[in-house]
Amino acid sequence: MKLNRLLEITNMLLTRKTVTAAELAERFDVSTRTIYRDIDVLSSSGIPIYATQGAGGGFSILEEYTLHRTALTEDEKKNVLYALQAMQIARYPDSGNALGKLRALFHHEPVADWITVDHSPWGSPPDARHRLTDIKEAILNNQILEIEYLDAGNRRSTRQIKPLQLTLKSTAWYLLAYCNLRAGNRTFRISRIKSVKTTGEYFDRAQALKDVEAYHNKPELPPQVIHLVLRFSERALSRLYDDYDEEWITDNGDGTYTVELYYPEDDWLYGYILSFGPWVKVLAPLHFQEIIYEKCRETVKLYSEYDIQVSSYE
Repeated sequence: MKLNRLLEITNMLLTRKTVTAAELAERFDVSTRTIYRDIDVLSSSGIPIYATQGAGGGFSILEEYTLHRTALTEDEKKNVLYALQAMQIARYPDSGNALGKLRALFHHEPVADWITVDHSPWGSPPDARHRLTDIKEAILNNQILEIEYLDAGNRRSTRQIKPLQLTLKSTAWYLLAYCNLRAGNRTFRISRIKSVKTTGEYFDRAQALKDVEAYHNKPELPPQVIHLVLRFSERALSRLYDDYDEEWITDNGDGTYTVELYYPEDDWLYGYILSFGPWVKVLAPLHFQEIIYEKCRETVKLYSEYDIQVSSYE
């Protein structure tokens, strides 16, 4: 998560004249102290960031800062090209143009088949790989889509939607869209979208973006998102620092750690919590605690008739 934040901060500094610590802290939901540490990390890595005080002040990158091929080693050039190639394979907009220009600048052609990105789950039909691309194109072209969707209750429906934003949250892709069936903004998990086709109709993106801003600025969370309070044992500590920012983790001083999260409640989340085994306990909400308890009981039932003969291993 920290690496992603550093990359986003760098991109914001390159595309905007000045960004304040408060803006960055609010954007990434961290403290300004964390932002100052991030800026120190970026500065120490060679990015010329400077700070100005007073009204209109903040962090900026020197305007003269450019990427020159002689400033990079051969390995660094390869890493830049490979990173852009990964973005191109993931169909990131305009990465292909940037890749071509840097290849010419560096006089280098990286291996073309070193990475592949497939967002579809195992066992998916052949067209599943293209759904994310189709949705992205519809967003960019303001096209209304017709989708077949299977919700968390295994209910299948056909909906016409105005696709607005794609989000990669943890390990899953989600689509924010205006749903004609529900007459409001909804968040759809991409893996549950079973088919996608364009309708030939278009929508007003300017108005849709206003709807998105209002949707994000609502004081309450969307109904499918829950506030989780989890207590982990120290056996899970390495995973915690892989998955969460250190400021989200509270050391209780007794060998346990508390983490508070906001997640859409679905089967993926149940599986994620269960993957920690006995190293985590759900403290809240109560209904989620009961669900995890019942899933553990069902798992135990699978082995209740399994007679372990200890003597056979001796």
